[in-house]
Amino acid sequence: MKLKTVLLSLLLVVNSLTSIQGNPELFDQEKLLEHLKTLSSDAFEGRLTGEKGNALARTYIIDHYKKSGVAPFGETFEQPFEFTRGEMAYKANNVLGFVKGTTYPGDFIVISAHHDHLGKRGDAIYNGADDNASGVAALLAFAEYFAANPPKHSVILAAFDAEELGLQGAKYFMTQTEDINVVLNLNMDMIGRSTKDELYVVGSRYHKSLGRMMAQFENPTSSKLLVGHDGADKKEDWTYASDHSPFHMKDIPFLYFGNEDHPAYHKPTDTFDAITPEFYKNAVTIIISVFKAADQIDF
Repeated sequence: MKLKTVLLSLLLVVNSLTSIQGNPELFDQEKLLEHLKTLSSDAFEGRLTGEKGNALARTYIIDHYKKSGVAPFGETFEQPFEFTRGEMAYKANNVLGFVKGTTYPGDFIVISAHHDHLGKRGDAIYNGADDNASGVAALLAFAEYFAANPPKHSVILAAFDAEELGLQGAKYFMTQTEDINVVLNLNMDMIGRSTKDELYVVGSRYHKSLGRMMAQFENPTSSKLLVGHDGADKKEDWTYASDHSPFHMKDIPFLYFGNEDHPAYHKPTDTFDAITPEFYKNAVTIIISVFKAADQIDF
């Protein structure tokens, strides 16, 4: 009896620690940081659309999708497209992974983050650690999570290109997926750096089911999850600020996760060493937990 009591006590301690640390079983938190550090390193040269560093990032994403057992969405992982901006012509590529749903295989949740950034300008490299290597590394954490936790809805893990050039990758994706039933977009853009320890979620006010879900959501971490920047408060409205915008324009429900701009926004100082690691790990834990809740909804 004494042994059983000791084992029970140990189990309660472990469960308590798991709760305090933010569900570390969801993904490898140190690997998350390694992905972010690699994607925002000088070797990737700022991941500018059409440049070598951008291609290196795509290869990195695809390799880790494969390692996690994520299939391509289509014949290959890459979705090439072309566009012009002013007098410039660009060749770009989205990276699309696919995980088949167990209960609603014909309904798709798109989890997205843009993999491009601003590249090099002279001798300066715009590494884009927060913007948006943080979101891409989170996509890889989702891939890892799905390997052990198959989703109910089918999922497209979308690393969009050319967000910095006018949301081009997300816009093109929407033109190519009109024949599938996309029920939700979860978009991540700048989730790795907050001295206030605050993550914002935008979009729940536009859809009743998401509004109810977020009102009932229990944050598993010590970081703050705030509903705002959605046009209903006096803060800057982020409804059209990133790759969730083309989904919203098609009346597809969305949740956008991001932190407020910081002094390194679109500057060479947006580097890995300025990331706030505990906040970042908590942010990804929150977003995966929100996905788990949304995955229960029959949209």
